[in-house]
Amino acid sequence: MAKKDHFEDMAFTAINYKLMLIGLAIVVVGYVLMSGGGSGDPNVFDESEIFSPRRITAAPIITLIGYLFVVYAIMKRDYSK
Repeated sequence: MAKKDHFEDMAFTAINYKLMLIGLAIVVVGYVLMSGGGSGDPNVFDESEIFSPRRITAAPIITLIGYLFVVYAIMKRDYSK
C-alpha cells in the first residue's frame, strides 16, 4: 500500500497563506489611512482634517477590498490535484 502524503489533507496551500498575508496587508493599509486627524487641543476642531476624502472614502474602500481579498484567499482551491 502506498504511503499517503500528509500534505494532501491540508485545507490551505502555500498560495492560500500568501494571498491571506497580502489581504491582511491591504486591510492594515486601509486602517492606517483611516487613522489620525486628532488634535492635541480639545478646543480646536479641524473639520477638513477629520472629514477628508482619504478618511471618508478611500480608506474604507481599500479596507473592504482587503477583506474581500482575504475571503478569496480562504475560498481558493487548488484544482491541480
